Amino acid sequence: MPTSSASTTDSARSASGGVQSLERAFDLLERMADAGGEVGLSELSASSGLPLPTIHRLMRTLVACGYVRQQANRRYALGPRLIRLGESASRLLGTWARPYLARLVEETGETANMALLDGDEIVYVAQVPSKHSMRMFTEVGRRVLPHSTGVGKALLAEVPDEEVRALLGRTGMPAATDRTITTADGFLTALAEVRRLGYAVDDNEQEVGVRCLAVSVPDSPTAAAISISGPAGRVTESATDRIVPVLQQVATELSQALTAQNQG
Repeated sequence: MPTSSASTTDSARSASGGVQSLERAFDLLERMADAGGEVGLSELSASSGLPLPTIHRLMRTLVACGYVRQQANRRYALGPRLIRLGESASRLLGTWARPYLARLVEETGETANMALLDGDEIVYVAQVPSKHSMRMFTEVGRRVLPHSTGVGKALLAEVPDEEVRALLGRTGMPAATDRTITTADGFLTALAEVRRLGYAVDDNEQEVGVRCLAVSVPDSPTAAAISISGPAGRVTESATDRIVPVLQQVATELSQALTAQNQG
């Protein structure tokens, strides 16, 4: 007679009522993403606390499904099948965000954006344009490096400094304009200011003549930020005092909506 039971297999229910093997698999995928997308089994075992045989079994299943691939050096990398899921999720997230961005446009008069931190890059997932004839436009799906953007600063302000340094080391810090921050120390100083003020500024750093204000979306299921962007002549210091509270309020309301969707 078999001695195993449902409570001792990977398909057992977890304490939260879910399927344990699924929870473990998704946890491993998130740990891989946090590590830059490529890890070894021993690293996963050390960070997750799971035994190597369990991790090997889960990774073998993820490889077979296309969500993970094994490199020639025997390390594991996130697989291409995740791209379709991520793109679909980003589009849906952008759809949910559009009414909130539209409200930002109504109340500030400037173009409103939503962006995510995807690996080492910022990706724009939604935008509602300003009604002004002179307005900013960023193509949805566009990817940029975070060091020259307001949304990048807002998102990285919540990341430990040593992780930010590692990211900047991987991406480099090319200058988009003569105002772009191009040193890690300078950028970390800017992030400290973001934490102090509660919002981030891109002051002609990504594009000459353009100023952006950004805040992170608190408690978002995935790291997200919203921003407004407009000509520097309109997004002035005095306009900042008026716009930032609106940004923060809309970010809070968007967070509540996303959390409700996530729980639903």
